[in-house]
Amino acid sequence: MTPGRPDAGAARPPIPAIVPLLIAAAILGFLYVIRSILLPFVLGGIVAYLCTPLIDSMARHSRVHRWVFALAVLLALMAIAGLVGYLGVPTALHELVALAANPREVIDGFVRVLLGNRSFSIGGASLNAAQIAARAASGLSSIVTNGDRMFAAALTGFTALFELILTWVILGYLLFDAPRLSQGLLWAIAPRRRPAFLRFWRRFDPILRRYFIGIALVVLYASVAAYIGLGVFLGLHHALLLAMMTGLLELLPLIGPVSSAVLAGLVAVREAAGASAILAFILYAIALRLSIDQFFGPLVLGQAARVRPVLVIFCFLSGGILLGISGIILAVPVALAVKVTLALRNEQFFEA
Repeated sequence: MTPGRPDAGAARPPIPAIVPLLIAAAILGFLYVIRSILLPFVLGGIVAYLCTPLIDSMARHSRVHRWVFALAVLLALMAIAGLVGYLGVPTALHELVALAANPREVIDGFVRVLLGNRSFSIGGASLNAAQIAARAASGLSSIVTNGDRMFAAALTGFTALFELILTWVILGYLLFDAPRLSQGLLWAIAPRRRPAFLRFWRRFDPILRRYFIGIALVVLYASVAAYIGLGVFLGLHHALLLAMMTGLLELLPLIGPVSSAVLAGLVAVREAAGASAILAFILYAIALRLSIDQFFGPLVLGQAARVRPVLVIFCFLSGGILLGISGIILAVPVALAVKVTLALRNEQFFEA
């Protein structure tokens, strides 16, 4: 061996265990800093990840350039989104205006189902359903007419519109340039680490893909089941819109199901002919949640994720606190990545 030069065949010293932890902490800190702009990249990345294999497969089996199929997929997704918006937005605005026009009646009907005509005391004051509804409606009116809150609501709406447009732009870019982006990501990894990364990806990719496909099936099931309950059995107006919202809100763990139940409940209360109709909606909501959480969800996602429910809930809460909606969406995939990494390390340990 030449003095002053390391032997080319000598084994490299192992990387200290703290280095991966520091890298993970740096990545998490960076994501926390950019969390306000992260959601469009997360949504666009997930859709592109699911659609890219289809585009590549069509390009391989034909003589047409890949960008043609990428454009076709992008236009098809935009057409579907546009159709949903065209059918849903006017109806949603109509329902919101109808609910805002007479919130006291809606709240009064809901409270009467829970309390009946009884009165109870709070702080020495006796309240019944009508009084509770009047105070709640007054508080809601003060919120709506508050200038600062109206400005904040308008700013939130503008931000959501901007993020929606940005999501489509990012999705288009990812669909067209997916191969080059994949090569660039692999190039960024040190050459001696690429075999380990490829081994990890071969194990992680089918699990992650099955997980997202399972999520899509859960959304589809929730939409169909909600339409059967809301439209066929309860006979609510705009049941199709409410069903689609129920399915889409399933994408947001914990928050989404509660929001969809509240939205559908407000419509049910406004259209209810009596207490029995509201009780029927409550039974529907309970049956829907049990069928998703206890039957269909575990059946579809169980084979892909195989992560303990307590850990999933912890990941959801931690991701939501750190990164908001983006953190909730990424919570389970990150847990799956950690699980696959630990499994590979254990396999290497036993092989050694």
